[in-house]
Amino acid sequence: MSFIINPYVFGTGIDPDALAFFNRVTAAGGTLSNTEKTAIQNLVIQMKADNIWNLMKAIYPMVGASAAACSQNLKSSSFTGSFSSGWTFASAGVTPNGASSYMDTNFNNQNNWKSTSNGSMGVSIRTNPGAVIQVDIGSGTMSNGANSSVIYSRYATGEFYSGLNCTSLVPGTLNLSTIGFFVTSRLNTTQYSRYKRGSSTINVTNTDAIGTNPNLNLYFGAGNNLGTASNFSNREYDFCFIGDGLTQTQVDNYYAALQTFNTTLSR
Repeated sequence: MSFIINPYVFGTGIDPDALAFFNRVTAAGGTLSNTEKTAIQNLVIQMKADNIWNLMKAIYPMVGASAAACSQNLKSSSFTGSFSSGWTFASAGVTPNGASSYMDTNFNNQNNWKSTSNGSMGVSIRTNPGAVIQVDIGSGTMSNGANSSVIYSRYATGEFYSGLNCTSLVPGTLNLSTIGFFVTSRLNTTQYSRYKRGSSTINVTNTDAIGTNPNLNLYFGAGNNLGTASNFSNREYDFCFIGDGLTQTQVDNYYAALQTFNTTLSR
């Protein structure tokens, strides 16, 4: 008599970091399908092969279609998200209501970067609502970008604005669609880069010195404007991350891994 062993039951052949994530989801009251577990397992393995995994602080793959599952950090047990009310959870991703909802990542902009001159964050967006001033992830002074880390995938004027530990937001880059993978990355004290992959490609490096790193948590789906949520988004997201600085090649590799991940999930 022969038996077929389900690795998701017995834990055989599973990457230990992926398995730890599965256990955190279960402990929080969430559930994952075997397809979702396979997608996570393959994503972790690919990120390690691309030398991206060790650069990450928080990865929110938005699987499990519940607040309990989507709030979990794939990278570690730190920085578990806290969702406000007003979110919609589905197999394709998560959608804030555009009026009051956000997720506190519990990642403090001042205390948790490797250094003020080394960091990155990004979001993957599935929908393209009208051009309004919405923040995808950020903390600092949302009105002008001073002393902020923030991504506006599409500003009211049809531009992609971003900054990371910046003194201000430099002029945006033309971007008429929020569908895609948006990243901002800083690797030194004088410059940072913004990238987009998907419906169009953007590679821009801006000169902007490091500002005062705000003692604020990064909010996802809105901005943490000096302690108050603001600029609420109504875009559908399927991925969010916070990490150390990424090169353009690493952003390309990240996007390729994310495409495979979402294909596995039929997103």
